[in-house]
Amino acid sequence: MEKLKEVEILIVEDNPHDAEMALRALKKNNLTNNVLVVHDGEEALDFVFARGAFANRQNSVRPKIILLDLKLPKIDGLEVLKQIKSSPQNRVIPVIMLTSSKEESDLVKSYELGVNSYIVKPVDFDKFVEAIRDIGFYWLLLNQQKI
Repeated sequence: MEKLKEVEILIVEDNPHDAEMALRALKKNNLTNNVLVVHDGEEALDFVFARGAFANRQNSVRPKIILLDLKLPKIDGLEVLKQIKSSPQNRVIPVIMLTSSKEESDLVKSYELGVNSYIVKPVDFDKFVEAIRDIGFYWLLLNQQKI
């Protein structure tokens, strides 16, 4: 459980291929070693709120960013976003919607709920790596956060 105290990036992605691509892109760009991948919205909320399987995690140590898919099993990405941004202690965590949805309604709803950025996943691996690199550089290195 000690490793969970150090999570810098929480990836919430049900597609194993997309999760693996994101991990490879982060490692390729030497952005972080402290990444946790969860596979559904319920598991994401359990981690953020230190409950369920993550009940022993220190709740005051939050991830630096959350990469959140929109279409997830159990609890969808919009509901996960809503709960995170409704929590005074967690609303400061930057949440980046990383999704294949180009639907205007998904984009609008995400911003209404407080998403920090909305990025449509590139299909091409090299472009995906580039997008993850840019996300990581900005949110982990350039952006000043109070977490």
